[in-house]
Amino acid sequence: QVQLVESGRGLVQPGGSLRLSCAASGSIFGINNMGWYRQAPGKQRELVASITSGGSTNYAHSVKGRFTISRDNAKNTGYLQMNSLKAEDTAVYYCNADFLLTPGEYWGQGTQVTVSS
Repeated sequence: QVQLVESGRGLVQPGGSLRLSCAASGSIFGINNMGWYRQAPGKQRELVASITSGGSTNYAHSVKGRFTISRDNAKNTGYLQMNSLKAEDTAVYYCNADFLLTPGEYWGQGTQVTVSS
């Protein structure tokens, strides 16, 4: 059974930093594409950043220059480094991935990020 487990939730002050991790486990042959999404209260889930199997990245305009997505293929883990955090970054963050030779896509359980003074 394939699972994505996120870690790194927390409360941080505006201007602070936080790093989220997303570890894949189960019968997998490696991560293909991975993305980080977020959902704030009363809002739709939105794509924050994505990274392809080849390492190409894409960012939402609102986080470009502040967030960095990366991956460690040997560990089947993805990361989202978040710097210069703002109150509007407060949301539940979800990782999403699809895997080599495995149908479908998978979601993590979500992790809460709160930016507040």
